[in-house]
Amino acid sequence: MTHRVAVIGGGSSGLACIKCCLDEGLEPVCFESSDDIGGLWRFKENPEPDRASIYHSLIINTSKERMCFSDFPIPAHFPNFMHNSLIMDYFRMYADHFQLTKHIRFNTKVLQVKQRSDFSHSGQWDVETEDKDGKKDKHIFDAVLICIGHHCHPNMPLHDFPGINTFTGRYFHSRDYKTPEEWRNKKAIVVGIGNSGGDIAVELSRVTKQVYLSTRRGAWIKYRMSVRGFPLDMLTSRVQSSLLQLLPFGLQCSMAENQMNQRIDHSLYNLKPKHRFFNQHPTVNDELPNRILSGTVMVKPNIRRFQGSSVEFDDGSVVEDIDLVVFATGYKFSFPFLTSQVVSVSENKASLYKYVFPPELDRPTLAIIGLVQPLGSTIPVSEMQARWATRVFKGCVKLPSVSAMLKDIQYKKETMAKRYVTSQRHTIQVDYVAYMDEIAELVGVKPALSRLLLTDPRLGLNVMFGPTTPCQYRLRGPGKWAGARQAILTQWERVAKPMQTRICDEPKAQRSFKWPLILSVTALALAVAVIMITDQC
Repeated sequence: MTHRVAVIGGGSSGLACIKCCLDEGLEPVCFESSDDIGGLWRFKENPEPDRASIYHSLIINTSKERMCFSDFPIPAHFPNFMHNSLIMDYFRMYADHFQLTKHIRFNTKVLQVKQRSDFSHSGQWDVETEDKDGKKDKHIFDAVLICIGHHCHPNMPLHDFPGINTFTGRYFHSRDYKTPEEWRNKKAIVVGIGNSGGDIAVELSRVTKQVYLSTRRGAWIKYRMSVRGFPLDMLTSRVQSSLLQLLPFGLQCSMAENQMNQRIDHSLYNLKPKHRFFNQHPTVNDELPNRILSGTVMVKPNIRRFQGSSVEFDDGSVVEDIDLVVFATGYKFSFPFLTSQVVSVSENKASLYKYVFPPELDRPTLAIIGLVQPLGSTIPVSEMQARWATRVFKGCVKLPSVSAMLKDIQYKKETMAKRYVTSQRHTIQVDYVAYMDEIAELVGVKPALSRLLLTDPRLGLNVMFGPTTPCQYRLRGPGKWAGARQAILTQWERVAKPMQTRICDEPKAQRSFKWPLILSVTALALAVAVIMITDQC
């Protein structure tokens, strides 16, 4: 008997869930409240209530090879860092290729998800929905995948800003910001130095008279681009990640901070935070330092109070005639269609096993997908979670005991509290490679490094020393993809392709096999050593 699975949300996580259900022989029915796929990445001029919304110029911070679905690489000619419109094009290609759209019911809002009376035996759920005409329906599902993300409800802490009610200009949350044109020759303040705050401050600074970027803690600024113009995230390998974890935390932070300060002196630019590099999610922005250098963006401390069109900062400085304040102060997440007995959310915290499963359900037939903030792309993480959840639904993978799951949840909470500064942003933080490997091991798809190095040295060395791209998780186990090997071996060609738009007549160097052979032997020896150290740990 085919299990029917409700998928709530048609964004990137929802698409991955539909695909994973089909891969496992399950029957997905996706409920999407809007009229299209894409979720967060679909630009709309007028934001819809309780939905993510982005600004027109938004470009993703993760390169295409690191953000793709694991069995569907992004086309080679697409740029490495894509505009939101190209991300939507990619989603449509993915949905068309795997015929996912026919499983989506658009303009359908989920009102309630609750356990059936015989849940302890059947594990089934009653799902109530409403279409755009107000017609309500009730459905019975064997399992539920919730994919609504964590960028739905804007966090506007106006109580922290005395006098805001006297402010004579306009203020709104960053989700309501779309384009800068109407603010030409005006003065603006952006509150918050996360990715959105940095982007909006930079864009406004091109047309405004002055932009002030207000931050309580400061931030470490990362670039998309690294040495020789390569995408920075393509230079992180498994070996590097493994070796880094062997170092004391303070030394890890010092190495990263020295690297960041090679690009810009964070103290000189008034950006340096009190916390260490790995204590907070870094801000990715290639242009902010240049705007600070040119004076069009001025970094200021937290706002003390508003008074009419004047704003006073914590250092006592005052700026006059402010026309606009954009609060880039993050989001809150919730699951309004679920009872608190199923998933309880407080201060952006939810107790979920591996950030996916409520631990105390009688039957593991509900999973939350994409409720993570990785140091990397969410898309392949959500896909990995979906692969795991559908295997659990199917009965191929068993969850541990309730006590074991609660112990794991508590351990992760304590680890996060020790590492990160206290913030609503840092309640769902995960390290990309470590977390992907953790879930992949549960699914049975974690790359077998020792075997790869013995049976396919070229591929093994690429997996060990190359970028940790999602295709690595399609080399073995359930969902194995025949094209994974080739995708890994050609990933640098896809990185180069979009930039090869002009023929450069450069003399070709004589090819020598001496150094590649020496480096390969050295790399193989180092790989074996790293595997042995990792096994011992």
